Amino acid sequence: MTGRADVALKVEDLRVSFDAGGLTVRAVDGISFEARRGETLALVGESGCGKSTTALALMRLLPERRGCTIGGRVMLDGEDLMALPQRAMRRIRGRRMAMIFQEPMTSLNPVLTVRQQIAETILAHERVSRHAAAERTVSLLNEVGIPEPAARAEAYPHQLSGGMRQRVMIAAALACGPEVLVADEPTTALDVTIQAQILDLLRTLMERHGMALILITHDLGVVADFADRVAVMYAGRIAEEADVAPFFARPSHPYSQGLLLARPSATSGELRRFIEIPGRAARNSGAARGCLFASRCPLVVERCSVEAPPLAPAGEDGGWHNAACHRAGEEAWSGPTDTTLRRTWMGAEAPLLAVRDLAVHYPARRGGERTVIKAVDGASIDVLPGETHALVGESGCGKSTVARAVLGLTAATGGSVSVGGNAVDVTDQSGLTGLRRTCQIVFQDPFASLNARLRIGASIGEPLENFTTLDSRARRERVSALLERVGLSADRAADYPHQFSGGQRQRICIARALAVEPRLIVCDEPVSALDVSIQAQILNLLADIQAETGVSLLFITHDLAVVGSFAHRVSVMYLGRIVESGTVSEIFLRPRHPYTSLLLRSAPGANAVAEGMLSPRGSRPVRTVGGELPSPFSPPPGCAFHPRCPRATELCRRQRPELVSGPSGRQFACHHPLD
Repeated sequence: MTGRADVALKVEDLRVSFDAGGLTVRAVDGISFEARRGETLALVGESGCGKSTTALALMRLLPERRGCTIGGRVMLDGEDLMALPQRAMRRIRGRRMAMIFQEPMTSLNPVLTVRQQIAETILAHERVSRHAAAERTVSLLNEVGIPEPAARAEAYPHQLSGGMRQRVMIAAALACGPEVLVADEPTTALDVTIQAQILDLLRTLMERHGMALILITHDLGVVADFADRVAVMYAGRIAEEADVAPFFARPSHPYSQGLLLARPSATSGELRRFIEIPGRAARNSGAARGCLFASRCPLVVERCSVEAPPLAPAGEDGGWHNAACHRAGEEAWSGPTDTTLRRTWMGAEAPLLAVRDLAVHYPARRGGERTVIKAVDGASIDVLPGETHALVGESGCGKSTVARAVLGLTAATGGSVSVGGNAVDVTDQSGLTGLRRTCQIVFQDPFASLNARLRIGASIGEPLENFTTLDSRARRERVSALLERVGLSADRAADYPHQFSGGQRQRICIARALAVEPRLIVCDEPVSALDVSIQAQILNLLADIQAETGVSLLFITHDLAVVGSFAHRVSVMYLGRIVESGTVSEIFLRPRHPYTSLLLRSAPGANAVAEGMLSPRGSRPVRTVGGELPSPFSPPPGCAFHPRCPRATELCRRQRPELVSGPSGRQFACHHPLD
């Protein structure tokens, strides 16, 4: 450990267990690690592995009552936080240790202004006047890159974008200069452009203030781009820990290898099957004698089932590297040799879905004056039979509005939509029963998409009851077949949504969408909230269904790595308009629009993970899209992207470029396209 930065926080044998219906669950089972000043330690793993519980335990935010048992030591500069009374701990939280939560909208008080919320932290820990706290609030907002900080300080959370709200959370966390910052999935809900900005900001602030950062994430691309060290958690234990470079070069634990294999590559543009980690994450009850990963491990031997492996040195790679595996360093899990997707796309010229000049405008008020928000402003998209067409762009660009307008869930203001050559009046939401059978949708949040009071058999059977003449017996048989088709047991039709995991609930939503045998399924961010291993299962399921049925997919996402391995064609959207469209390989290998190029370069760690290479710390070039998406209340004149574009000229500021077509259907809207 010589030559390391100073240790700010030392965790020794941390244990957290919960009583759940007579069963004791060891959410965190004896983990130890160090957080050093000026460095980032990433805690990674699937949902339920204990990452967030660890963060809450460090901050003493878990309920200290019957049913929750906490043990171990958390040493902050030699002081054991676990031994402190809550009153003393409150003096440390916010001052010496701070936390950034995943969802800023639920973490910020909706009835207090930004200034009030940040100043509250300062006043709670320091003897300063309210005026001084207000001035420091403005200074902090300026430090985290919020434009017009004095004006934004008087705004309420709902008046800020997601990226700005997360910056406010960071400013509040930094208000008293903490020594340790815990960030729990701080960029999961953000687009790649805003995510890259937040990560760059965190790196700059961490180095400027000499903080230790504990970053909790399931995105290995973020780890590759941002962290110094990584600890992989599984079932409450650390499965592997290492410096970032040797971890990505030679992961030693099969679970770590599986996580890396499951992550898609954004660079190839070649359709491939996603590699899945078999089975489901284990629950640690303390009853298992052997390795908790043994039931899912492709390299398992008899010893793994009877003897729990200790965390021990793994290999001689010149760095700090430990793994809890009996076979560490012996053999690597390489996954299947053939991952080619067997999806036949005929490339037919006649589109199944043809969207022309679609417009969705909303009346609104700003400052007492009436205005119009142009959520979609003349978008045109073709989805061909049997293809997957991806629609990408930042939040607020109009992707989901296009999907809802196409399906008649939102009334369009203008434009035309045809499905299978039949025109659909999308300006009138009545009389769209036929469209419901032809087109279905899978939403981002499966739990919110299912009626919590209905058994899942009834939810899947509802479209059959509404749009077919099948009798009750035939509907039950069809529901059973659909459940089996999406990888669930038919006897679970009597269960309720809360009895399933997130990935299983998404399978249920896919089964419901397939019930009436649609020709088109709109997938609105269907895997963005899922872990990489569950994401791989859902994407493979959709690919298999498409291969069997020939159904077309309009796939809405902000994850370009998924698009690169899953879609045939892609359209890039910016502020209500399509700015570039073409085959995935064309767009990824040779983008013509500057916005597309910057989106691709903003994907965190895509090249590092795919190619097994990492840039030296601090040498990564700036590659983010500067600023944020302009307000739809006052879109810029000319090209909407010109305020953020490095190639903008006077022509771009006064004249909006039209979408022009090139060879093989390639389209782009730019006065100065890239070569």
